[in-house]
Amino acid sequence: MAEPTFSRPEQSRLLGIGLRVGATTCFAFMAAMIKLGYTRGVSTPELAFYRFAFGLPPLLVWMAFSRGFGAWRTERPLAHLWRAAIGLSTMVAAFSALRYLPLAESTTIGFAAPLFAVMLSAIVLKEPVGRHRWSAVIIGFLGVFIVMRPGGEEIPLIGLILATLAAFGVGVVTITIRQIGKTEGTQTTVLWFTLLSMLVLAATMPFYAQRLDAGTWAIMLALGLFGGLAQILLTASLRYAPVSAVVPFDYTQLLWAVLLGWYFFGNQPPATTWAGAAVIIASGLYTLYREHKLGRERPRTAPPL
Repeated sequence: MAEPTFSRPEQSRLLGIGLRVGATTCFAFMAAMIKLGYTRGVSTPELAFYRFAFGLPPLLVWMAFSRGFGAWRTERPLAHLWRAAIGLSTMVAAFSALRYLPLAESTTIGFAAPLFAVMLSAIVLKEPVGRHRWSAVIIGFLGVFIVMRPGGEEIPLIGLILATLAAFGVGVVTITIRQIGKTEGTQTTVLWFTLLSMLVLAATMPFYAQRLDAGTWAIMLALGLFGGLAQILLTASLRYAPVSAVVPFDYTQLLWAVLLGWYFFGNQPPATTWAGAAVIIASGLYTLYREHKLGRERPRTAPPL
């Protein structure tokens, strides 16, 4: 039986999808390392600091291989300062949510981030958002409500609030990056975010840093490496395949979250989590479909970036 052959565009698309799946896998393992760090008594500022400190080497290697040595140059330092403030606050909320929530529930609520981005694009960027996408946003938030299990098995309210704030923060970051991306490259944005966040977190370390054992250091190292590698794979996936092809595979992170939550912590998500996830994923995919369809219908006045 002859092996299937793929054209060059198909090969690039498959490579992009593979890189995206690798990114979501790394993000899932990063979340597991964060939760393991909490079980060993590591504070949130420490977790965030080591995420950047051990994630910086992969970033520098990426820059070296892509000859991005001039990434530190920018004409918009204040924009990067604002992006770092929003991004770091969002990261702290996301990390803190994992202290209280199982991996599956935290991951599922995080899927609401694109819905927040659509809502903010209409409010902040004044982009037209039709009734189809508004309907998808409303249905998606209904899925988040299902995951919160009102009247069912109790899960910490503080964890739900933090996870929702983190999803909203990711939506704000998405809009901010879209604005900065008009003049700044990806490596510039990532580098400035990393360095500025490390500077802020380093100032907190004299108050939070503690002696860690070898096992905890290994978790911190894995946390940083998984986070740094995920950022690289996420960015690289868009070089080989369009957004509409790779974004649906972001939802594979939920499968990893369930497996890792069961393996490390013995958590098994209830039916409400699966039901809410199905609603959120469906609304997200429909939003992506509408974006893709409208993108094809709009007349192009300039070549795509």
